[in-house]
Amino acid sequence: MISIEGLRKTFTTKDKEITAVDGITLDIEEGEIFGVIGYSGAGKSTFVRLINRLEEPTSGKITIRDKEITALNANELRLARQEIGMIFQHFNLLWSRTVEENIAFPLEIAGVPKRERMERVQELIDLVGLNGREKSYPSQLSGGQKQRVGIARALANNPKVLLCDEATSALDPETTNSILDLLVDINKKLGLTIILITHEMHVIRKICQRVAVMEHGKIVEQGDVLEVFTNPKQPVTRKFVAQVMGTDKEDEDIHYLLSSIKEGKLLRLHFIGEATQESVISDVIRKYPIDINILQGKITQTQGGGYGTLFVQAKGEEAEIEKAVAYIREETSAEVEVVANDKRVISKHNI
Repeated sequence: MISIEGLRKTFTTKDKEITAVDGITLDIEEGEIFGVIGYSGAGKSTFVRLINRLEEPTSGKITIRDKEITALNANELRLARQEIGMIFQHFNLLWSRTVEENIAFPLEIAGVPKRERMERVQELIDLVGLNGREKSYPSQLSGGQKQRVGIARALANNPKVLLCDEATSALDPETTNSILDLLVDINKKLGLTIILITHEMHVIRKICQRVAVMEHGKIVEQGDVLEVFTNPKQPVTRKFVAQVMGTDKEDEDIHYLLSSIKEGKLLRLHFIGEATQESVISDVIRKYPIDINILQGKITQTQGGGYGTLFVQAKGEEAEIEKAVAYIREETSAEVEVVANDKRVISKHNI
């Protein structure tokens, strides 16, 4: 669907050159929600603006549905942009126009007749849940409502691609979730390919199928969201994952848990994908004469499945605990670690 090859953008200032996007090569599948995450200054917003040539690439090639965007002249690009919608962090609405007039604006530019235009506007108002606010001005809307207007406007010309540049960064958590749910709904109903730029990992977790991590203008890691969550390779990726999973506090948690148990073993279980649905604890209790005390746990859902960590205290004869650990390793899809009193993992089995 979208093929990006060797994409590069260099800005020239008075005394030096700054490379904002540095040789990105990437393929995005039709109909997927693809996330691009990075800290401020990573180059992600420049990258997304290069896709529809709001910024001109210094070099590289962008192809969308067999159309080479980087080779189009001005008139061809204007027509191609009708198939590429875009929403922004700060909405970019026309403040002197009502909701319906903002949504109708790209249709006016495209020369769509008024009757057809208004029918399309009403369809979009229904789609994004703005019924009753048609005559309102942006100053009369909440942040979430403004972004819904921005989404409807971006969809006016029936685009095949929707670019979202920090679309939820100016919103509170509850409103962010409602906008993300709307994007998922639009993706399913319309089959849109969505490229979502963000610095918030919970946004990636909630709606994206795949993710690319940017740092210093480069993509340093990419893959399915669940794989990136469970096996982050780069330091910057591990920081983002820690935002959601709380793994940055895990050493502190282990220290507290070890100090709180007076007998038995501390086990840490990891569950990935379908393993989160397995009745591992109840199976172990039925099979072995040991007691299991659940101390702490968390499961995080992604579009590709769940990922969870569970800390338990296993009490009983040491030989029976060892049998139970061996059973989890050999007969279930879970990963189990036995945590020693010096806070080092002394036994680990990987899926």
